[in-house]
Amino acid sequence: MSQTLLAVQQTGTVPEISRPAPAKLIAGDPVFTSWNVEDTGNLFAGIWQSTPGTWRVTYDEWEYFTVTAGRSVLTPDGGEPVVLTTGSSYIIRPGFTGTWEVVETTVKDYVIRL
Repeated sequence: MSQTLLAVQQTGTVPEISRPAPAKLIAGDPVFTSWNVEDTGNLFAGIWQSTPGTWRVTYDEWEYFTVTAGRSVLTPDGGEPVVLTTGSSYIIRPGFTGTWEVVETTVKDYVIRL
């Protein structure tokens, strides 16, 4: 495939495995798997998956994502919960704080700009 056209897929990309920091973990034992397809220093794109659990989130970066599988609930501090299901697309702007709860293993395509 051309260097100017890149498929966003898990195949052929080495996944990174991580978990939320212990201080941010609220419930469960979520495991994050990320297939970072693009990394230009301040722009990242790929696929992220998480198993069930709940943790605190704080965004210093800008992110666009589309959920491709599963069910999660993203709750901004002081705001109403937002249910994320297959086909949900959102932008999270820097300064967002709240909780992310994965109810059913969730997969999303993402683009992050630092």
